[in-house]
Amino acid sequence: SLSVTPRVPDVSSILAPGGRTPRYTHTPRNALSSMNLDDSDWTNSMYTSPVSGMENTSFFTDDITNLSSALLKEDDPGEAAAASLFPEFLGSFLKHSSSAVFELLEEYQVDVLQSVVLRAGQNSKTAGVRWLLLQENCTWRLITSLYRYLESEKVVVEQLFQRDAIIRQSQLVVDWLESIAKDQIGDFSDNIEYYAKNVCWENTLHALKLRRKSGAAFTVPLVTELDPDAPLRQQRPLADLDREDDVRLLKNLFTLIRAGMTEEAQRLCKRCGQAWRAATLEGWKLYHDPNMTSGNLQPVEGNPQRGIWKACCWRMAEEEQLNRYERAIYASLSGNLKPLLAVCESWEDCVWAHFRVMVDSLVEKDLMSSGMAHQEVETLPREYLEANWTMEKVFEELQASETKRVLEETREHYHVIQKFVILGDLDGLLEEFSDWLTASKPLPSHLLRFMTHLVLFFRSLGLALKEEVCVDVLKAYVSLLIRDQQTELVASYVSQLPAELATAQYAAFLETVNQPELRPRCLQLATDAGLDVAAITKLVVETVRERDETEFTHHSQTLETATTKEDLRKIDVIDWLLFDPAHRAESLKQSNAIMRKFLALQKHDAAKAVFSKVPEDSMREIYCQWTGVGQTTAPAEDENAIREHLCIRAYLEAHEAFTDWFSHSSSAPQKPAPAPEAKFTERVANEMREKEYESSLAAWSARLDVLTEDVKERIYNVLLFVDGGWMIDNRQDSEQDSERSHQMAALRSLCLPRLSFLLLSVLQNSSRHQEALRLADIISSDQHRLYQVFSKEELRRFLQKLRESSLALLDRGVDPLGYELQP
Repeated sequence: SLSVTPRVPDVSSILAPGGRTPRYTHTPRNALSSMNLDDSDWTNSMYTSPVSGMENTSFFTDDITNLSSALLKEDDPGEAAAASLFPEFLGSFLKHSSSAVFELLEEYQVDVLQSVVLRAGQNSKTAGVRWLLLQENCTWRLITSLYRYLESEKVVVEQLFQRDAIIRQSQLVVDWLESIAKDQIGDFSDNIEYYAKNVCWENTLHALKLRRKSGAAFTVPLVTELDPDAPLRQQRPLADLDREDDVRLLKNLFTLIRAGMTEEAQRLCKRCGQAWRAATLEGWKLYHDPNMTSGNLQPVEGNPQRGIWKACCWRMAEEEQLNRYERAIYASLSGNLKPLLAVCESWEDCVWAHFRVMVDSLVEKDLMSSGMAHQEVETLPREYLEANWTMEKVFEELQASETKRVLEETREHYHVIQKFVILGDLDGLLEEFSDWLTASKPLPSHLLRFMTHLVLFFRSLGLALKEEVCVDVLKAYVSLLIRDQQTELVASYVSQLPAELATAQYAAFLETVNQPELRPRCLQLATDAGLDVAAITKLVVETVRERDETEFTHHSQTLETATTKEDLRKIDVIDWLLFDPAHRAESLKQSNAIMRKFLALQKHDAAKAVFSKVPEDSMREIYCQWTGVGQTTAPAEDENAIREHLCIRAYLEAHEAFTDWFSHSSSAPQKPAPAPEAKFTERVANEMREKEYESSLAAWSARLDVLTEDVKERIYNVLLFVDGGWMIDNRQDSEQDSERSHQMAALRSLCLPRLSFLLLSVLQNSSRHQEALRLADIISSDQHRLYQVFSKEELRRFLQKLRESSLALLDRGVDPLGYELQP
């Protein structure tokens, strides 16, 4: 990256090799004396731009100009065309940001919208978007002008070139504003054909000729002579039509000069028969006699009496009887600010006037200091000679403008940006960005897009920027893209954020992606943008699963065990971890964490739904990944996660077995009520129904026995879970996760007593009282220590239930434990 001071970019050596001639060549003694002033360069601007070929720079991208004509069929073609700018800008940024940042700027031009809008008609919504894009277009042009050659600047002596840098930069601003005005003029010649004539003041001339012939006196006094100064000298008017033509001509001449088209203005004067006026626009050219340093006779360039000409221009600008546009024309040529501002209606006009006067003043001072200035220049008013213009002072003046429109336009977003770009005050610019982002009124989406790419452009130049504001701008733009469902664009902009924040932002985005078919694409885009996909998907799942506040504890109230909408989100979020087999271990850990919460709330259906999401090959895949990198065993965290997964499976199987048993046990066949046996047929029917019942009862009982054995086996699988017990880790060398440890211990206290009571009820309902009493031995066993997970109240209730089995056994004539009584 470049080491560039962001305050005022040093454009003192902005001239590239083979570029245009410098702005002025004022003394044969000077090292620049061998360079000639190119007349064609000096006809378009009083002090030409130092940037080679800037006028011809194309800002269009082929991609943008190839917008489908189908856009015109949309309800709002302007909006449709503008919408394409979001992906287009990203495409340009990705193509150029790392290599050719100035080619990137050339692709950022966006005035394609104008042609679409003009063809489609001007509804108010489209016109608003068009204005935004035209303003953005202008600002990119300014940035290109000011920063284009920063990447190849030479190290120069700062004091020697500081003055030149300010002049050059100020002239670049003038050039930029004139180029905008030139675009707005369009084909100017079409507008003036209807009144351009070869003869000056032909109506007045015609009237004077008639008077000479007839000898009659005028009812309205007119000038009697037709030299250019006659109206002012004689204090007499021209004919009305000529006066109207002059007013129109002068306004158009000023418009051309405002657009930097001095040569075109001179041509217009000649076409209107006012060649003398064209000559008055010629006198600003700096005098240069090449013959003083060359042996071959060459034509002299410029105006040797420029000082006299300039003093005359100043006085004409001060002449109150002249048309205000005529005064403004000569004011622009002589650096007279007040008459120039009198015709400036917009912010751009006023900035142009101030910077033009500043350039004029700085150049003149430079000429004076070199001893080349004419004495007549020194007779200019003190306010001109002593004016100490700076860029900052210009904008201070504008903020104190008495014109309401200019004041309002000073506050417009794009003009604020342009001001800080001209000043090179990037800190000030970013402070404004920060204020805009925190304002209650949301920013237009195209403005936010522009701000984002402006920040990225400055970053790619290596300029020092306020990082926190850059981050805020990028975050705001990412939020806009998410809101507008610009799914394809989000990852690239998120990747411009600091890594940890990028992970959080993209995770938040993925939460909003509900369409399953979009999810793999979003992860692919994240991978392509260099984001940490593993960290992102993990964060998405953790954020969703930790959203509720439910504690792992005994709930006294009746729990709502149905699967809710929020539960479905938790079940669904696991999908993010399943696209990449490399994330199998993480998917196992996260699914376990979600199921722990569901089991605590007795949401068995929801837990089963999560369990079914986990691919069956997960455990094999985890071990393969570790053996693939030369590890003999998987890490403790992974092995513990696999064991926990198996614990949860055993519990869900036990619960499912109980559900099947309970459903079957409560659907025993009903014994038929016998009909009155009055007739033989009814007696036969009774016997048939009795046999059917006995057959059904036998089948039901057999099935109940199978289900009883199944539920007993599966619950014992949980109560007597291998290698240390249910929900107890085998590997203790893992990194401690206190929350997980707490939840697993809590689940043992919640689930194991619950299953014990279920098994007890199954055995008692099946009259297996002796087996029910053996369950007490298992719970009290010091090998398994299951009694530790029971509360005192639960143990009391459990013993109470066992008492019922003992009483039942006594009723059968055996002892309380089910053994034969000894005689």
